[in-house]
Amino acid sequence: MKALLIARRELAGYLRTLSGYVILAIILAVNGLFFNAYALGGASKRSAEVLSGFFYYSSGFTIVAAILVSMRLLAEERQTGTLPLLYASPVRDRDIVLGKFLAGLAFLALYLLLTLYMPLLVLVNGKVSFGHVAAGYLGLLLLGSASLAVGTFGSALAKNQLLAAIFSAVMLVALILCWLLARITEQPLSDVFSAMSLWNQHFPPFQAGLIHVRDVVYYLVVTYVALFAATRVLEARRWR
Repeated sequence: MKALLIARRELAGYLRTLSGYVILAIILAVNGLFFNAYALGGASKRSAEVLSGFFYYSSGFTIVAAILVSMRLLAEERQTGTLPLLYASPVRDRDIVLGKFLAGLAFLALYLLLTLYMPLLVLVNGKVSFGHVAAGYLGLLLLGSASLAVGTFGSALAKNQLLAAIFSAVMLVALILCWLLARITEQPLSDVFSAMSLWNQHFPPFQAGLIHVRDVVYYLVVTYVALFAATRVLEARRWR
């Protein structure tokens, strides 16, 4: 599959360059500090509360990581002038978008894997519900997938990586703040805005160790719609 070949090439690019390791190191370091200061720190807490705090802070860092990873996916091709080469190759636009997205998702999954030691530290002085850990990490991966797809769309729109990061951040913040609009509007608009909220409506169940089908479906739909939009942007630029 051509998308997998693109994904392998793109992922190798992340792992061969210093920028990928810098992103991993910085976000892991800050996430670790927050885990130590807020999740583990303070008054004695139950293991479930520590895990919930870990997933709460990690969700924010996962979104930030998704923005940093996605900003180079397509914008870098335009910035360096290599996008026409992709257009000239016998590869469909959807394969380009899907391949780059899969590479970013694999890199994001690597970041999440490297954070696994944090919830396991709870085993030193307490008990860990592995079901809670699995549900939380599934939520982080789904949240990261949706954020990365939105970032891919932002990267397709932008001419350089800085603009891609700004576009992605604005769209993600808008989705996150939908819950505020839900509080100040009346039905049925309040229900619509509430359902669109990227974090407040759909992530807390994962944070608590629960998996709801509606939340899984929401993140998958956001991922699909954002990737579909990114593909349409590439198709529109191909024929300019």
